[in-house]
Amino acid sequence: MRKTTKLYTDKSAIELMKESVILRGEIAKLQLERIVSPQKDSNLIAKKKKQLAVLLTVKAGKNEEKK
Repeated sequence: MRKTTKLYTDKSAIELMKESVILRGEIAKLQLERIVSPQKDSNLIAKKKKQLAVLLTVKAGKNEEKK
């Protein structure tokens, strides 16, 4: 998790917002694809959700620093 946190701490709040929109889109797409056909990596959705949680946590920390 530290590696992903370090990747996100270097980015600005606007970049983090764009990244979160992309991740949410990927998660939605994966959930729809899971219904149609099963994936090889069944844990991929959970991994993306954890990545989104880390991203939103870093983003919230940056917003708190601004205040």
